[in-house]
Parts: sequence; C-alpha cells; structure tokens
Amino acid sequence: MVGIILTIIKTLILLGILVIIHEGGHFFVAKLCKVKVNEFSIGFGKILWSKQRKETKYSIRLIPLGGFVSMEGEEQPSGEEGSFSEAGILKKLAIISAGAIVNIIFGILVYFILVAVHYGIQVAWQSIGAFIGALGESIKMLFTGEATVNDLAGPVGVANIVSQTSNLTEYLYLLAVISLSLGITNLIPIPPLDGGKFLIYIIEWIKRKPLKEETSLKIQMAGFIFIIGLSVFVMYNDIVKIL
Repeated sequence: MVGIILTIIKTLILLGILVIIHEGGHFFVAKLCKVKVNEFSIGFGKILWSKQRKETKYSIRLIPLGGFVSMEGEEQPSGEEGSFSEAGILKKLAIISAGAIVNIIFGILVYFILVAVHYGIQVAWQSIGAFIGALGESIKMLFTGEATVNDLAGPVGVANIVSQTSNLTEYLYLLAVISLSLGITNLIPIPPLDGGKFLIYIIEWIKRKPLKEETSLKIQMAGFIFIIGLSVFVMYNDIVKIL
C-alpha cells in the first residue's frame, strides 16, 4: 500500500513538473508578447484553489493530467487590448510553440546535467546527440509502422514506469525522456496539439484571412476526437499490460 501511494505521489510530481514547464512556456512568451493571459491553470475540471493577481487568475484544478493557459481572444476574436487574435503572426507562432520548445530544452538540460555529474562534461556533450536521436528515431518508427500505438504509454503506463525507478537518477532520467518526447510530439501538426494550431495559423497567414468558423470547428473536432480516442486506447492498453 505504501508503495502504491509513493508511486502515485512520484507520478503526480513528475506530471506536475512537466505541465508547469509546458504551460509556463506559453505563459511567459505570451507575457513577453504583451498578450493578456486570463487564466493559468494546472489541471482540468473543478477548481480546487485559485488566486487573482492583476489580469491573470492562477488556479489548481481537480484532474492533474494537464493544464492550460487561457488568453484573451484565443477562442473567440476580441478587440480588447492585449488580445491574442490581434497579435501578429510571429507572436502567435512563438506563443503556440513555446510550451513544446521549453519541454525539449528542459529535457535536454536535465539529461545533460545527469550525464555531466556522473561522467563529466565531455561525455555529456557527446551523448546529447545520441539521446535526442534515439528518441526521434522512436517517434519516426511510430509513423513508419516499425512501432505501433501499442508501444505508447499514457498516465497509467507512466505510473508503472515510475514505480520501477529505484533512485533519483533514474527518476530524473525518466523526467528528461518524457519532457523531451512530450515536446516533440506536441509539435506534430494535429489539432488540438500545439503543432496543429501552429499549422492552422500558417495556413491563415498564407491565405491572408482566417479559416471559416465552420471549417475550423470541423478540423478541431476531428483532431480532438482522434486525440481522445488515442488516449482512451493507450490507457486501456496500459491497464492490460499491468494486469
């Protein structure tokens, strides 16, 4: 029982760090771009705690499997000062991609520090390329069919892997791997992933006008259904593997 509780705590801490890093990237770049952030939330669902500071509400919600940064004019066009919808294309792309980029940088940094501590800075520099390459290859294998969705892991699978870490080094290495993979997969051009939003803004910029609301909703809904379906399948698969 103690082991299960410890695994849950370790998993929530790991996921919490990744969410804060990811959403923090969106948040700070939005602030740098003078875009108004209405809410910075860790988790989804019912609000457990919140605090209003200036223009932004900071909140912690019931379901700790993600988070979000809600910006003025992101969902619906707004003429208010600091609106995301009124920001230039470069600012929009910077804000949207910031979460994934910060995850990638964080993952590389944690891995570099771990290797440097144990084997020295020379070795650390030399191994970074292999670290990124191995993860990139595994993602490539998923698209080429050499690997399948059966090889993916969701929160349940992550918890199972976390339970097998026996020391801080293994735990931090896992944190680095998941952070880097989260950043890379978030750049895949499928809505509602950040890469999907990035692609839509590029298309709108090329066309010099926003997509029709009906078209945008269809794209978002299709992507959302795909992501939800994949998440449910991965979670089911994780449970089957454990049992």
